[in-house]
Amino acid sequence: MDTYTPSPTRYDHPQVQAELGWFRPCGNSGLKLPAISIGGWHNFGDPGTDAGRHADEASMHQNAQSILFTAFDHGVTHFDMANNYGPPPGSAETRVGRILHDNFRNHRDELIISSKAGYPMQPGPYGDGGGRKYVIASCHASLKRLQLDYVDIFYSHRYDPDTPLEETLGALDTLVQHGKALYVGISSYPADITSEAIRICEANGFVKPIIHQPSYSMLDRWIEGRDPNRPGNLIETCGELGMGMIVFCPLAQGLLTPKYLNGVPDDSRAAHEDGFLTKDRVTPVLIQRLHDLHELAEDRGQTLAQLALAWALRDARVTSALIGASRASQVQQCCQALDAPPLSSDELARIEAILAN
Repeated sequence: MDTYTPSPTRYDHPQVQAELGWFRPCGNSGLKLPAISIGGWHNFGDPGTDAGRHADEASMHQNAQSILFTAFDHGVTHFDMANNYGPPPGSAETRVGRILHDNFRNHRDELIISSKAGYPMQPGPYGDGGGRKYVIASCHASLKRLQLDYVDIFYSHRYDPDTPLEETLGALDTLVQHGKALYVGISSYPADITSEAIRICEANGFVKPIIHQPSYSMLDRWIEGRDPNRPGNLIETCGELGMGMIVFCPLAQGLLTPKYLNGVPDDSRAAHEDGFLTKDRVTPVLIQRLHDLHELAEDRGQTLAQLALAWALRDARVTSALIGASRASQVQQCCQALDAPPLSSDELARIEAILAN
């Protein structure tokens, strides 16, 4: 039974009157996304696998519902998924699909739901990469788990150098033509491959990706052309191509929050051996930077997380910042990131100095 009634003021976000607004254009497309989007990685899988370590199914599901309810109540209309999200792979889509069916069925047209294929999903030669077989079969499997007829955006989750780019992009085009996706996107593609992807789509009459999903934060600035192992300025490339950008890990997996100001707490991701964030990243140098950024945030009347999100969204070419959350209160705080005035040139210079030290 659907016991959830969304807030009637969910679209009355104070940022709707700002220059860019809460809903920001996705490149040159007609799609708008909220400045903050919610991701399903790591907090929607099986019991005990989330950051809050909800060990039983009832509390795990209730927490997942609370996260999505709070997000939607605060104007977050975009839920971002992938076939391999969990753990285990597929379990996050199954849980979110149950919530969409039980609680959001009357609000489907207000939601943007995305999924992806590209990383390992199942054993054998057809469960990884960018091949046509995997991409199309994965989308169909995701739709079943999500209990949807279509997703709004379907991504190639990563560039696969072992598959012709024409094949991957052709598979995405087929999904749109068959009504399984409304738009398509790419994730973590280098700048030069991104340009090549658009050229191939134009040459073959394929539907062009309207959005790129890369990692980006104060501590991970490769898309600005700062990483010699991933050359090219992806922000400029996407701007020139008319693509929107939705950046993931804008809080650097929780590093850009007050949680690590005094080292690694026992309940953090870095404290668990099965996490992607490891203790060795939390160095004394990093902790000092976090303290300096925290002080700047307090001067602005913000939390460190809110400052990090405002910074990631400072460029109009960035459509949305994709957050993960282990509890509803985190979502509420993140949605207030743009309530403060835009970062001034002096504040941006101060941030650059902190990051450079």
